[in-house]
Order: sequence, then C-alpha cells, then structure tokens
Amino acid sequence: MKLSVEDLNDESRFRQILTISYNDIAPFVFEYLKRFTAVTITFWSFCLVFLGIALIIRINIAGYYPWTNIFSHTLLGLILLPLAVVPVHEFLHALPFLATGSKNIRAGMDLRQFIFYVTVHRQVISRGTFIIVASVPFIVVSVILLFLIYNLPGLWKWSLSLFLFVHTTMCAGDFAMLNLYHINRKKKIVSWDDADKKEAYFYEEF
Repeated sequence: MKLSVEDLNDESRFRQILTISYNDIAPFVFEYLKRFTAVTITFWSFCLVFLGIALIIRINIAGYYPWTNIFSHTLLGLILLPLAVVPVHEFLHALPFLATGSKNIRAGMDLRQFIFYVTVHRQVISRGTFIIVASVPFIVVSVILLFLIYNLPGLWKWSLSLFLFVHTTMCAGDFAMLNLYHINRKKKIVSWDDADKKEAYFYEEF
C-alpha cells in the first residue's frame, strides 16, 4: 500500500531527518558534492573523462577547419545545446513519475541559483523511485551523445563532446541528491515535496 503524507506523521514509524528549501538548493548541492563517497567520485570522474574526450577531439581537429567554424561549434556545445536540452532533461526526470501514474507533477526554476526542477506535489516517494528519477537524464543523454560523438564527423564531435561535458556538470544537483541517499543508505528513507511551500521533506522509516 502506498504511503500518504499523513502517514508520515506517525512518530512510532517515521522520523523527519531533513528539510530542504528550494531556495537553498545550491548550498545543499555544494555541501553534498564535497562529501567524498562513491557517488561523488563517480560524478567527478565522469566530468574529467568527458572533458578529456572534448580536449582530445579539439586537438585532433586543429588545422582542419576554419577558426570561425570551430568557434561556432564551440558556442553550440557550451551554450546553445545546453540551454536547449533543459526541457528535455526535466521531461526525462518526469518520465518515471508519469510511468507510475503520478498526477500532480510540477516543474519550476530558480534562475538566481540556475536550477530547474520537476517534482510531484504531496506524494510520498520511495528511495528506489527517487534514485531512478535522479539518474534517468544523465544516463539517457550521455548514452545518446556518446553514440553521436562516435558516429558524426569532426566539428560535430567537438560541439557534442563539449555538450556532453556541460550536461554532466548540469547533473550536479542530481548527483548531490543521489549522494544524500548513498550517505544514508543504511536507512529506509522516503520523501515528499510541498511544491506550494517549495520545500522537500525526508523521513527515516523505522
């Protein structure tokens, strides 16, 4: 049986361990990305590997294309494609919610912190669902981009490899949330969001 938000008020079964305000997402991300765990090692390793791929491609195309073409593809990979992928990234976050029949799905952004988010209002989320929701955009976008980088010609390899690196950095918040669950992996955690108050609540189930 699915838990309701009201069920979490039972102090004999649940204990609230964390509240995150949407206004404080950036400090939360920085805090949890600094914690040295398998999750953060994975995140920073992907960042370094994808940056390395981009640099190798850039070295290999030097002298083969006019600098104007290289510059335009640099802008494409660093700015235009990352901006264009934001709604796709958030839709991929929403897919697991849609697949499980969630009704009150909401999206938002905070440009001051440069964050975008998708959540379900007042629905209790299990650890497994949360991990899937957080992981899907990174996995799907990375696999597609690696395939395209391998198969497309030189300049596209450059712009898409830059895009791959930038998109990975855009997943920092997702990896920070995954790290929260990893650090508390011995606890049975559930969570829910109040999208009106812009707060997320995390509970330990006894």
